[in-house]
Amino acid sequence: MSTHKKNTYGLVVLDMAGTTVADDGLVEQAFTVAAERLGEDPAAMIGHVRATMGESKISVFRHLLGGDERRARQANLAFEEAYGELVADGRIAPVPGAAETIATLQEQGRTVVLTTGFARVTQDAILDALGWRDLVGLTLCPADTGGRGRPYPDMVLGAFLRTGAVDDVRRVAVAGDTSYDMLSGVRAGAGIVAGVLTGAHDEAALKEHGATRVLASVAELPELVRECEA
Repeated sequence: MSTHKKNTYGLVVLDMAGTTVADDGLVEQAFTVAAERLGEDPAAMIGHVRATMGESKISVFRHLLGGDERRARQANLAFEEAYGELVADGRIAPVPGAAETIATLQEQGRTVVLTTGFARVTQDAILDALGWRDLVGLTLCPADTGGRGRPYPDMVLGAFLRTGAVDDVRRVAVAGDTSYDMLSGVRAGAGIVAGVLTGAHDEAALKEHGATRVLASVAELPELVRECEA
């Protein structure tokens, strides 16, 4: 018997690095490499990088490099290469319970979409490294939804439009580890915007930017969704 009709929250949009994928400081390491390759001082940039975790990486470089598009693209390419090298070295792993959580949500008849602020090439490298290529039916990066990453709501709304899984944005659940994940969920009108403490930002920052609940990890999400439906 299908449980599909009972699910208020039929679409779940999950961030990757820091939420379902244990990032372990790799973003900062890759930024450092990218800055050094461009002859920039990473120490002067890292504060902004931490504050904007979850944002489209090209947007971060545009800001850091004063809007110089050519250098921003160079830096972004260097970042993607450096991150890809770290991924290839086996430096990433799933957040404990993440794959099981995704399986549980799907068994309950929910559609799960994975989103990232990385470029597609990096997102695919992560999915391949984890053996997650077939884990979900749809993965999205900023370029897939017009180029605007978080904190814009575009990827959440892109998941809503492309999957057709639910008939109302309030039936979407969003989970992420950054302030920008929370903002994008709030701006998209999602009914659940859950922060997780396995990544970049703490409970105060997540709540300040609109988290409806803060969880120790994504492993607690199926229980939260069931609770909200009850």
